[in-house]
Amino acid sequence: MRAGRSGPGTGKVTGVDPPESADAAPVRTGARLTGSEAVKLHVTLATGLALCAAAFAFELGRALGGNSLSWAYVFEWPLFAVFAVYLWWSTLHQSRPRRRPDRRPTVAPEHVQMLKAWQEHRRQMAVDEAEHGAGHGAEHGSRPAGTEPRSGR
Repeated sequence: MRAGRSGPGTGKVTGVDPPESADAAPVRTGARLTGSEAVKLHVTLATGLALCAAAFAFELGRALGGNSLSWAYVFEWPLFAVFAVYLWWSTLHQSRPRRRPDRRPTVAPEHVQMLKAWQEHRRQMAVDEAEHGAGHGAEHGSRPAGTEPRSGR
């Protein structure tokens, strides 16, 4: 991990590298899961659907026997099964194209000037901090609340 500090003991992190993992598998694009991963996914779906069907049958028997609360579960278990199929499909086809293309957020025209002023202010603060060191802001009372130095009593 690379963490740049703006001064000794300031606690400001300027950048962090992503974690390095030796076992990270590359994400495939344009393909679906195959092999043992797909088999595990299919078995998990089949088990989940079997449990949903068994719970549906159990709750239907209870509902027909007079337990009125079970009617809610009679409709809930098929919804769980439909959700399981949705998750199975979306996991199997991980890399399908998104419906909306990624767009960079836009700023409303009436706020563009305010954004430019804010960016200039932040740039100027970074320049001032680099010129005067990390302790520059503390003399102007910009220390966050609750972080005042303790006296050595």
